[in-house]
Amino acid sequence: MTAANQIDRLVTAIDIHASPACVGIDPVFSRIPDPLRSGDEVQAIEAFSLRVLDAIKDAVPAIKPQSACFERYGSRGYAALEKVIAKGRDLGFVVILDAKRGDIGSSAQHYAKGAADMGAHFITVSPYMGPSTVEPFLDAGLGVFALARTSNPDSDEVQLNELADGRRVVHAISSIIASLGSGHPGSSGLSALGAVVGATKAADEMGMLRGLMPDQMFLVPGVGAQGGTVDDVRPMCRPEAASAGQLGVIVNASRSVLYPSTDGQDWQQGVAQAATEFSDALRSLHT
Repeated sequence: MTAANQIDRLVTAIDIHASPACVGIDPVFSRIPDPLRSGDEVQAIEAFSLRVLDAIKDAVPAIKPQSACFERYGSRGYAALEKVIAKGRDLGFVVILDAKRGDIGSSAQHYAKGAADMGAHFITVSPYMGPSTVEPFLDAGLGVFALARTSNPDSDEVQLNELADGRRVVHAISSIIASLGSGHPGSSGLSALGAVVGATKAADEMGMLRGLMPDQMFLVPGVGAQGGTVDDVRPMCRPEAASAGQLGVIVNASRSVLYPSTDGQDWQQGVAQAATEFSDALRSLHT
């Protein structure tokens, strides 16, 4: 399996659902339903995550397990994460491991081998140490989303700093992503190296980033609990896209799907309804 196969897998999955929706699997013990919080924390977050997958299996094409939510529990947390990834694959999801790795050389190779062996299709990485932080993951057959313009407010302190040539840091990073990604094209026309671009930033800025990265899939956090909307995603979409997959965006929601207001209904039904509504709303990007 090559990295190019992974981006084609994602495009196909989006097209099957006609929606570029992704649900983040970010289990927090204090927020999961009361019936699951009576015992061991690791068992609880594992059970919650697996039952979320069952609830959303027909609604979205992709999931994004947040590695930190599992890593905090050590080896038992990693084991739970492996089970979530395995079940995600069995249910047909494209699995994006949100690990934000950012080392170089042999260290990156170790991280890449671990993620690939765990069963992830994609991984998030920080490219701020240069292309050598990204290449080992592509070489391991993973699709990659490199941090470009993140949704947290204080990202401006780094990403909008002006360079000597007048560009911003984010523009230089975007150009590197586009250049490196050009060597890993899928048959879909999109690159196996995509970019993380938050929905909470200005629309004109998003249009500029799409111009710099025309063939990148954007992993878009920030919609939902962070305040981003579907309309905020529109400037990121590739113009004249022939299908939902060709839009070049995979839009993530976590808290707004995982922890909806249930109004007395079964919590899994609440999660399923929230995921379906999220996915339905994103279909408007291509209609």
